[in-house]
Amino acid sequence: MKLDVIKLDGGKAGSVDLDEALFGLEPRADILHRVVRWQRNNAQAGTHKVKTRSEVSYSTKKIYRQKGTGGARHGARSAPIFRGGGVYKGPKVRSHGHELTKKFRKLGLKHALSAKAKAGALVILDEAASEGKTAALAKQVNALGWKRALVIDGASVNEHFAQAARNIEGLDILPTMGANVYDILKRDTLVITKAGVEALEARLK
Repeated sequence: MKLDVIKLDGGKAGSVDLDEALFGLEPRADILHRVVRWQRNNAQAGTHKVKTRSEVSYSTKKIYRQKGTGGARHGARSAPIFRGGGVYKGPKVRSHGHELTKKFRKLGLKHALSAKAKAGALVILDEAASEGKTAALAKQVNALGWKRALVIDGASVNEHFAQAARNIEGLDILPTMGANVYDILKRDTLVITKAGVEALEARLK
C-alpha cells in the first residue's frame, strides 16, 4: 500500500510503502471490541467500597428481647434491613482487569491501523517537529483540517512539538510504544510520522 507523505505546511514530501500486514487487513469489529474492553477494564479504578455488617459503627448488642414485644425478632442494629446498617453483598475493592495475550493485543493494533487506512483517515507526516509555538502549530492543524487527531511519532516525541500541541484541543501525540487501539479508534484522524511507521512495523512484526 502506497500513501503520500505530507509536511505540516501541507506540502508533499514523497510517498511511503506501508506494510499490508499492518495497514491492509480487513478490520474485524469483534477483535477491536475485545481489545478496547481489555483496555477500558484495566483502566477502571475498582475502588468502590461499602461497609459490611461487621464494619459499621454500631453496637452488636441485641436491640430488644427475643419474645414478648409483638414485633419481629432482631439481633444487632447493624443488620442490613436497618437504616445505617451494613450493606449485604455490596461492591468491594477489586481489579476489573482481565488477561489478553500479547499476540491478540498486537492483532488488535493491526486491525485498528487497517480500519483507519480503509476509512481514508490515515495521514503520513514527514516529521512532527515545531518551534514550540502553539499559535503557529494550531494554524497549521486548522489548515490541514484535523479536528480530532492523534499523532504517533517514533520512539520518542519531539519536545517542542509536544509543548506546542499541549494546548490545542483535539490534538494528541504519543510515541510508538504508547500507540493503542482505544486512542486510535476514538480519533477522527490518525497521523503517523515516517519514523512512527518504521517503529510500528518493527514493533508489530
